[in-house]
Amino acid sequence: MKKFISLFIALAMVILMVTACGGGNTGGNQAPAAGGDGASNVPATTLQAGIDPDGIYYVVCGFDQLEFFNAHKMAWSLAGEMFNVNTAWVGIPGGDVTEFVDLLDTTIAKSPSGLVVFGLDESLKPSIDRAVAQGIPTMTWESDIVTSNRDTWIGSAGHDLGFTGGTLYAEYLNGQGNIAILTMPGLEMYDSRAEGYRDAFANFPGINVVAEGDTKTDEVVAVQAAKDILTAHPDLTGFVCTDATGPMGAVTAISEAGLTGKVQFLGLDRDTALLERIKKGEVFGSVVQNDATMLQWALFTLIMGKYNNDALLTTDNSAAGARLLPNTIACSINLITPDNVDYYLEANQMYADYVAGM
Repeated sequence: MKKFISLFIALAMVILMVTACGGGNTGGNQAPAAGGDGASNVPATTLQAGIDPDGIYYVVCGFDQLEFFNAHKMAWSLAGEMFNVNTAWVGIPGGDVTEFVDLLDTTIAKSPSGLVVFGLDESLKPSIDRAVAQGIPTMTWESDIVTSNRDTWIGSAGHDLGFTGGTLYAEYLNGQGNIAILTMPGLEMYDSRAEGYRDAFANFPGINVVAEGDTKTDEVVAVQAAKDILTAHPDLTGFVCTDATGPMGAVTAISEAGLTGKVQFLGLDRDTALLERIKKGEVFGSVVQNDATMLQWALFTLIMGKYNNDALLTTDNSAAGARLLPNTIACSINLITPDNVDYYLEANQMYADYVAGM
């Protein structure tokens, strides 16, 4: 775990210039510690001066039941400890847009110090705009709400994920094959990834996209979608996926059809069950986002959003309507293969153990 957070500890030491303050550590998901006036001793020119010791920074998540978010939850909690602020995580188990909007509105009503919002759907725009209008630093995360007034988007660009993965997979197939995409059509996050795959395959004349299956981000549904595609396309070479449920749908359908090793696929993200298949050599690999550090960069950005009105872009940034936070933060994209999968499996266990103890 020391290796996992060492970079951010160093960053915090350099940027925050933390000084001795009254009260205890209010980081993680703990309630604010009792006050004292020690904070008044923090120099006004330090980033620490912009941190409200009684405020809470929130993540609002969709599809909260997915193992994928264990790394994010651990990172968000550790970031709270690192920056000595209160953090909280709220979410819904599925992708119901109405339920998600209600949760976001309830969270905004608490006047948080900052928000990181899973960019589930464009229907979130009015809520996000209202948060920004109230002066709450607000970021979208994973998928963006491009029409909103959010301050910053952070994540791995969906098109880049698909394009990077599609290019690697096409090269693995020597530029030849019939491919199906397992996705959830209608959500921008997944549509952009599917488009990235298609654009990558367009550079390989021997690659044909012959089908697209709807997983509804449900593993049972994904299995049936993959089975239907295999039945309709007996000459299928392989699958590519835009979410973490697609790979398990594909591998199960392929196995039950007796096609293991004959029909290959590229996964996305790092569910443990998928990584076990990669370790066994049943899966070519998986494209993975930098989920482990994404929300730590997000919290640093939100704190800057509270502090940086004094940044010297203009003589009066508020009056000038100057935007100071980065518009986008694009995180790195990596490939998991049999050569490095053990490191990711060990990390997954670390995340699970940490979240279980929260």
